[in-house]
Amino acid sequence: METASISQSEKSLWNGGHSPFRIGYGKIMMWYFLINDTFTFASFLLAYGAVRYTNLDIWPDASNVFKSVPIPGLHIENAPLVFVSIMTFILIFSSWTMVRAVQEGFQMNKNGVIKWLIPTIIGGAMFLGCQYLEWSHLIEEGMTLTNCPFGLTHNGDPVSFGALFFLITGFHGLHVLFGVCLNIWLLYETANGTFEKRGHYEMVEKVGLFWHFVDLVWVYVFLFFYLLG
Repeated sequence: METASISQSEKSLWNGGHSPFRIGYGKIMMWYFLINDTFTFASFLLAYGAVRYTNLDIWPDASNVFKSVPIPGLHIENAPLVFVSIMTFILIFSSWTMVRAVQEGFQMNKNGVIKWLIPTIIGGAMFLGCQYLEWSHLIEEGMTLTNCPFGLTHNGDPVSFGALFFLITGFHGLHVLFGVCLNIWLLYETANGTFEKRGHYEMVEKVGLFWHFVDLVWVYVFLFFYLLG
């Protein structure tokens, strides 16, 4: 009887229970991923800050590097930070439309989710298109992974601005591309009624967390590269 009592007691200790987080497993894992990714971006930006601080005398001035609006048919020079400001507005606006899609998901409104996912996808694609134009223009100006024509050189060695710029903005751009692909998948699954059958739109919320993270990271990239220079 005592053995049976102990066994029953042990079973009650190991049979699980309510999650202390009050959120789903998938959402917890998304938060873990975002925290890990935060450390990755923070490492890149701290490295950029350290290199910039040790090369202040030769570091390029952001207002001289990002002074063009390289839109085909509307190429404007001597407009510092105008183009990147447009890029930033597009990405932030797409974050707002993602919020609206999540809100519609909470209301179990299939058409509302579709309505707001579409401009979110368009905004992400426009941001990537702008980044392509910016990269193309800078490469035409002579900036590469090993050279930056906008700054001075020390002992004939090229400064690291170009390498860090392409690495960090490229890594962020991959996140935006992945986010756009996820949103396209969400749109497809929503249109097919997948989440209606599940009885919830938690997946939209999880992808929304990733999309907001991508937008937030861009704010820091914008600060480090474009404002601080």
